[in-house]
Amino acid sequence: MEVNGGGAAGLPEAWSQVRAPVIVPLLRLAVAVCLTMSVLLFLERMYMAVVISGVKILRRRPDRRYRCDPIPDDDPELGTSAFPVVLIQIPMFNEREVYQLSIGAVCGLSWPSDRLVVQVLDDSTDPVIKEMVRIECERWAHKGVNITYQIRENRKGYKAGALKEGMKHGYVRECEYVAIFDADFQPDPDFLRRTIPFLVHNSDIALVQARWRFVNADECLMTRMQEMSLDYHFTVEQEVSSSVCAFFGFNGTAGVWRVSAVNEAGGWKDRTTVEDMDLAIRASLKGWKFVYLGDVQVKSELPSTFKAFRFQQHRWSCGPANLFRKMLMEIKVTIWKKIHVIYNFFLIRKIIAHIVTFTFYCLIIPATIFVPEVRIPKWGCVYIPTIITLLNSVGTPRSFHLLFFWILFENVMSLHRTKATLIGLLEAGRANEWVVTEKLGNALKMKSSSKSSAKKSFMRVWDRLNVTELGVAAFLFSCGWYDLAFGKDHFFIYLFFQGAAFFIVGIGYVGTIVPQS
Repeated sequence: MEVNGGGAAGLPEAWSQVRAPVIVPLLRLAVAVCLTMSVLLFLERMYMAVVISGVKILRRRPDRRYRCDPIPDDDPELGTSAFPVVLIQIPMFNEREVYQLSIGAVCGLSWPSDRLVVQVLDDSTDPVIKEMVRIECERWAHKGVNITYQIRENRKGYKAGALKEGMKHGYVRECEYVAIFDADFQPDPDFLRRTIPFLVHNSDIALVQARWRFVNADECLMTRMQEMSLDYHFTVEQEVSSSVCAFFGFNGTAGVWRVSAVNEAGGWKDRTTVEDMDLAIRASLKGWKFVYLGDVQVKSELPSTFKAFRFQQHRWSCGPANLFRKMLMEIKVTIWKKIHVIYNFFLIRKIIAHIVTFTFYCLIIPATIFVPEVRIPKWGCVYIPTIITLLNSVGTPRSFHLLFFWILFENVMSLHRTKATLIGLLEAGRANEWVVTEKLGNALKMKSSSKSSAKKSFMRVWDRLNVTELGVAAFLFSCGWYDLAFGKDHFFIYLFFQGAAFFIVGIGYVGTIVPQS
C-alpha cells in the first residue's frame, strides 16, 4: 500500500519535472504548426471566394468561354451520322437496390440508338444479383438498345480494372467519347446533348464534368451534412478550378471523356483507390483542358449509414494522399500549374485541410487546457475558423441554420480523414483498401412501410459502438470539466458540444439505422 501511495504521490512531481522543459515547448511548436496550416487553409478559402465572385460577376460561364452549338439532328443528308458514337460505362458491384435506376436512365438518354454503346461492367460476387443485372440488360437489349453485359473472372484493379477491361473491346475504337456513371447515378435524357457539344467543338477539351444532385439529402441529418460539404466542392472548388486553369479532379462519375485523351494519358491505372483523380492529373499534364458544367446535374444517392460513409471518406482521403506520394516527382509542367496542382489541389485541400481540423480543434486546443502557459491567439482559434466555416456555407444556403451541427460533424469525421491521409502518405496496410459504398435505394422505405417491420428493430448495441470516437469524447469531456473548474477562456462550451458529437457518433446514433431483418 505504501508503494502505491508513493507512486500516486510522485505523479504530480513527475509531471512538474517534464512540463516546463518538454511538454510546454512541444505544445507551443504544435500550436505554431497548426496556426500556420490554418492560415494556409484560410488563404486558400479566401482565394476561392474572390475568384468565384469574379466568375459570377463577369459571367464566365462555360458556354461563353467555349463553343457548344447543339448537334444538328434535322439534316436529312447526314442523318444520325452527325452524332458521334458514344460509349457509356456503368461499373457496379452487388448493386441490388439501384442497378435498375442507372441502367434505365442511361438507356433512356436522348441520343440516336445506332450511335450509342452501353457497357454494364458487373463485378458482383453475388450470383443472384449478377443474374438480376443480366436479365435487366437483356430486357433493354430487346427494346433495341445496344447494351452489353460484361463480367470478369476477378476484381483485379476494382473499378479501374473494370473500366480498363471495358475499353479493350474492338468496337470501342469506333467510339469518340466515353461517359461514366456509377450504379446509383441517373442522368437526365438530355445529358449527352448538353455535354458532348463542348467536346465536339473544342478539340483541346478532354473532360466535361457534371454536378451531382442528391435525391436523399433530406433522409437524415448526416445526409444534410454531406450535402453541405459536397455542394461547396461543386459550386466553388470545381467552378473555380475550371474557370482559372481548366483543371480539376474528375469525380469518377457523371462525366464524359474524350477517348483519345484517355489513351494518351495512359488509360486507367489501379495504383491507388482514386483512379479518377489519377487519370485527370495525367491528362492535365499532357495539356488537356477540363470543363465543369454546374447547370448539368445528375441525380445520385448519398451514403445514409455511418459505416458506408466512413468507408467512403477513408477512400476519398487515403487515395489522394497516396497518389500525391506517387506522383510528386511526375508533375513537370509550368510553374503556375505546378503550384496549383501540388500546393492548392493536393497539399491544401487533400492533406492540410484534413490534418489541421482534427489535430488542432480536437487535440491541440483541448490539450492547452492543462498547460495554461501555452496560449492560442483568438484569431487562430475563433476568427479564422469562423470565416472558413461561413465561406463553406455558401454552397448550400438552405442549410445555413445547420452550420453549427455541420462544424461538429466535420470535426468528428476529420478523425477518420486524418487517419486515412496518414495511411495514404505512408502507404500503410489499408492504403489500397476498396470498400464499395453501400446504396440503399428504396429498400429502406419499403422495409419501413411493410407490416413485418412495424415493430421497432434495432441493431445490437455492440455492432453500433465506435470505440475511437468514444475515446476522443472522453478526452474532450475531461478537458471541458477541467476548463470549467480552473480555466478562464471558456473553452469548455466548445469542448462539451464537441465531446457530445463524438459521443453520439461513438454510440452509433448517426445516419440511418437499418433494421435487422
